[in-house]
Amino acid sequence: MEEEKTGQGYATQKMPIKTWAEDDRPREKFLLKGRHSLSDAELMALIIGSGSRDESALDLCRRILASCGNNLDRLGKMGTGEISSFRGMGNAKTISLLAALELGRRRNVQSAGSAVKIASSGDAYALLRSCLSDLAHEEFWVVYLNRSNIVVNREQVSRGGMNATVVDPKIVFRKALSAGAANIILAHNHPSGAVRPSEQDMRLTRRLKEGAALLEIGLLDHIIVGDNLYFSFADEGLL
Repeated sequence: MEEEKTGQGYATQKMPIKTWAEDDRPREKFLLKGRHSLSDAELMALIIGSGSRDESALDLCRRILASCGNNLDRLGKMGTGEISSFRGMGNAKTISLLAALELGRRRNVQSAGSAVKIASSGDAYALLRSCLSDLAHEEFWVVYLNRSNIVVNREQVSRGGMNATVVDPKIVFRKALSAGAANIILAHNHPSGAVRPSEQDMRLTRRLKEGAALLEIGLLDHIIVGDNLYFSFADEGLL
């Protein structure tokens, strides 16, 4: 019988996980060696729990990962229909996997913290990347800062479709006044991955800048988040 090298030892390709050596099984390996010892596929196998008659949970997860270049960011952008199309992935397993990915995304959002000082567009991108980088739809966020440019709050103010989202300036500035913000940073994502601003982006930025000026609130930047890159209105001299 052929053997397949897993990167975590050797496992017989068609043998059920329960017949593997104890320290090669994902659950036992987790208990014996800790969560950091598991590969991405092994962690996914723990989440979905089982494979199919012809394929172990681990092999199924390897196949899913291979379809997105073993890239968890790309996996996080896959929809329910894409993942459930793999043989052995029913709705329950698909939902469990997507729920785990969403928990990871929310943890990243929270771990960025709120007691952060923004000194550059890179700081703003680092704060907002986990909120906006793996979405299949557009969202618009605002970061509210005090006079020292320390983050007071950050909040989603609009959610739209694949190509646009409608932003109400009244909501943006009502929240700014409620937070006692002296400055704000705007941010939204482009699901296409491209980050060049559209004419609509330019018009909205000008409109919000004018509104901010009337309220004596500084508009420091507008960040567009794409695939592992961003565009800064401030850096490009567009504010």
